[in-house]
Amino acid sequence: MKRSKSEQSSFMLPNRLTLIQFFMAVMLLYLLFTTFEIHIASKAGLSSVSTEKGTTSGFRLSTPLLLEKEPAEPFAIRPKYKPFRVPNRSKLQKVSTLRFNESFTIIKNGEFSKLHKAAKHAWVAGKKLWQEVEVTNFEAKFKNENQKKNKKNDSDSCPNSVSISGLEFRDKFKRVMALPCGLTLWSHVTVVGTPRRAHAERDPKIALLGEGDEAIMVSQFMMDLQGLKTVENEEPPRILHLNPRLKGDWSGKPVIEHNTCYRMQWGSAYRCEGWKSPPDEETVDGQVKCENWILDDNSRSEELKATWWLNRLIGRKKHVPLDWPYPFAEGKLFVMSLSAGLEGYHVSVDGRHVASFPYRTGFALEDATGLSINGDVDVHSIFAASLPASHPSYAPQLHLELLPQWKAPPLRNLTVELFIGILSAGNHFAERMAVRKSWMQHELIKSSHVVARFFVAVHARKDINVDIKKEAEYFGDIIIVPYMDHYDLVVLKTIAICEYGIRTLHAKYIMKGDDDTFVRVDSIISEARKAESDRSLYMGNMNYHHTPLRSGKWAVTYEEWVEAEYPTYANGPGYIISSDIAQFVVSEFEKSRLNVCSQFIFSSRFCSHIIITNFDAMQLFKMEDVSMGMWIDQINKRRAVKYVHSLNFCQFGCIDDYYTAHYQSPRQMTCLWDKLQQQGKPLCCNI
Repeated sequence: MKRSKSEQSSFMLPNRLTLIQFFMAVMLLYLLFTTFEIHIASKAGLSSVSTEKGTTSGFRLSTPLLLEKEPAEPFAIRPKYKPFRVPNRSKLQKVSTLRFNESFTIIKNGEFSKLHKAAKHAWVAGKKLWQEVEVTNFEAKFKNENQKKNKKNDSDSCPNSVSISGLEFRDKFKRVMALPCGLTLWSHVTVVGTPRRAHAERDPKIALLGEGDEAIMVSQFMMDLQGLKTVENEEPPRILHLNPRLKGDWSGKPVIEHNTCYRMQWGSAYRCEGWKSPPDEETVDGQVKCENWILDDNSRSEELKATWWLNRLIGRKKHVPLDWPYPFAEGKLFVMSLSAGLEGYHVSVDGRHVASFPYRTGFALEDATGLSINGDVDVHSIFAASLPASHPSYAPQLHLELLPQWKAPPLRNLTVELFIGILSAGNHFAERMAVRKSWMQHELIKSSHVVARFFVAVHARKDINVDIKKEAEYFGDIIIVPYMDHYDLVVLKTIAICEYGIRTLHAKYIMKGDDDTFVRVDSIISEARKAESDRSLYMGNMNYHHTPLRSGKWAVTYEEWVEAEYPTYANGPGYIISSDIAQFVVSEFEKSRLNVCSQFIFSSRFCSHIIITNFDAMQLFKMEDVSMGMWIDQINKRRAVKYVHSLNFCQFGCIDDYYTAHYQSPRQMTCLWDKLQQQGKPLCCNI
């Protein structure tokens, strides 16, 4: 039966209303549900937490940042790893929260030990200096002073040439001539001098070359282009090391050796031993690397074969002796010129080209701000010309690139598997910038699964502290350790790294590195994952049965360490520990159990005045890597620690397939990163 239009409309209307009412009911339930969920989440602690350089959402921790309660047996069983959550702070700290003051309370026989006293003084002085930095008008004060100083000295800061006499060089300048603005393309330095007569050398290292008790006769001198203004209070890098050896070389022949050195790490020496460089070897600006001063019989015979017909034609029966002597002679005046070309340095003596040395990665002409000459030579005069007219600034502004892509990524609500703490000196602006632009760009760090931070102590110069503060605020990757920086107190930074890793980030593994250490982040974390999860981990380039040095820069007195060997320890440029070890180190330090007893830690008669808990006294040693080995050795006595040794944690320089490469200059850092990105292989930028 056919319905009318009115009947159809009356039939469809209820259905349409029912459908609309159904959707409205669903939307109402959804709104009620989401409102109820937000209310519950706010009670549970869901909030937007401000991180170091951004915001991220996550659950608040109910536990405070500083752990007050600790288990009775701190490492009886390695605790199960808990995922990271952003700490209950509106802002992650920029200054280390390690409690130094409580740790400097133990005395030895009524007096502080030498290292203890230095730590106490450094902490008090550093805290005072850092408080001054935070004064608002402090930065403006130093800015005005620096502007006046720069305006006063700008006129004569970059001379086109420098000339000094031998007497001035020796007595006034202490055998180091300043090149105020470094060198530039086609700059040249001319030295007039006389090599001294050979003398008997009693140095044990050289005396080994002699026969019996006969002393080696030595005559040599060293000419170095140095980076005097790169970093204060450090051994300056040798941008070029030129070493003519008239007598005393191990080969028994006169040679000229070229090399470079960065942070006491020498590169591969290039030696000119009297033979001309082969034709297939690369040249430097069209010049051979080594000229000849010794006639090679083999090369002469080949030459005679090629020219026999000419000799027969002119009737020459005997060859005319033609010999270029070694360019330096004892007691004979020489004029040596060193010039900077497009591809390298060129050395000429008495108007004749002698050798050329190509530039090496990581060393630049503008860094060569000093010339030193030492050894068996009397310098009569030095003249440097064609020097740069503009002054390269050594201020942080030259090195720091204030761009957003170099900022530390915000910490997300993710598992922090590895925390890398990087030791850095206050004025290492270039080193920190090179790290930011190289391996800190790894995807694992950008995603916050791995976190890296620089640990910087307070510098003695107030203006540098102002720059550090600005750098820390912009990049968000610097943690200030509030004590006056001192080489013997680097161990305090290591403890601060442990504290930050376990309390701020709750990281599973903690790595300590240096600002001249390049880190292959993916390889490091891959090696750490291979370790057993229920055992404490200590991974690095291990030193077994290492004996203390009793002389030199790293000398250790018998009062500091009486035993013949150290416990097993990993080299300082890069090693990994598990979080339970870091927890123990921080806990013992803050309870004043990482003692500075200056005798062997197992000799209780020397440390009887110190409160001993379950473990023997834990020594705070001036060498941080040895200290860590001592502490872990004590843990290992109670519960087995897994020691993982690998030479790929390279201590000196770089090797192929490295995990870490040490003594890398800022330019080498970026070179290593470029090779990883472009070729996908861990290839070195060896110098």
